[in-house]
Amino acid sequence: MKKSIYFLLMLGLVHYSVMAQSISYPHPVRYITLRQEQKTMRMAYMDVAPIGKPTGKTVLLFHGKNFSGIYWRDVINFLSKAGYRVIAPDQVGWGRSDFPDLHYSFHALAANNKQLLDSLQVDQVVVMGHSMGGMLATRFALRYPERVRQLILENPIGLEDYRTFVPYSPIDSLYEGELGATYASYKKYQQSYYPTWEAKYEEWVRVQASALEDPRFKQIAWVNALTYQMIYEQPVCYEFKNLKAPTLLIIGQADRTIVGKARVPKALVNQHGQYPELGKRTHQQIVGSQLVELPGVGHIPHVQSLAEFQKAVLSFLR
Repeated sequence: MKKSIYFLLMLGLVHYSVMAQSISYPHPVRYITLRQEQKTMRMAYMDVAPIGKPTGKTVLLFHGKNFSGIYWRDVINFLSKAGYRVIAPDQVGWGRSDFPDLHYSFHALAANNKQLLDSLQVDQVVVMGHSMGGMLATRFALRYPERVRQLILENPIGLEDYRTFVPYSPIDSLYEGELGATYASYKKYQQSYYPTWEAKYEEWVRVQASALEDPRFKQIAWVNALTYQMIYEQPVCYEFKNLKAPTLLIIGQADRTIVGKARVPKALVNQHGQYPELGKRTHQQIVGSQLVELPGVGHIPHVQSLAEFQKAVLSFLR
């Protein structure tokens, strides 16, 4: 069915809204109501019970900027089979959560997730964050160290301070850029996540592109601009040395992600986004951390190389 929709989409014979209806979450989606800046909003999440013999432990998954909790599907599957309860939220401003006009900050997002855990009466968790979710996981672990049993960072962004080499862009310019997004532009960006593009990666482009025909698209575009600004203005790289939880870094060695890369002067591009070096440097900063390097793997190990990712995660958790 998904292949048929994609084929018709490429021929221009199907509307994006049809494509959006084909996107379903792998588990039931629940909601928690939150209050921030005098506004009421809903935060979506999946709460998946263990299938295998329960370990009594819970894993909290933080998604990246261009994704939502849905792309954790295969990770949720292997964790639940291994006996872990898994909580996978769509952060406020993403996925099936609301898109309020707020001052977005990693501190506030961390507080939202603490409130979610409190509502579910979950005391301690293993926190796993990918890409932007790695920045959020770091902030969560720094704010609530007593709640974090272990920390897993999968190709996190923010391993360097983008403000020092990426030219600043006003929020209105960022918004105009988001308004001009197309299926092709989303795909082009996601292609940079992998050394070699494969057809199976297309489904995550479809998920992101479903926003294009959402009635709230202008609102979503504004939030996308605000959250880019959050990443740019709120670095965590100076605080890795303060992390206390046992930490695993999983770093795809072919990753060259830079947030705002298109604005970086060509002479400086190759000096940054070098994940083999950034991974080692971050490993040295986090006392007692473990580093797993995955050769030939790009920005999303859990999509490109699930078996290797699963092996590293379960080994660390056990």
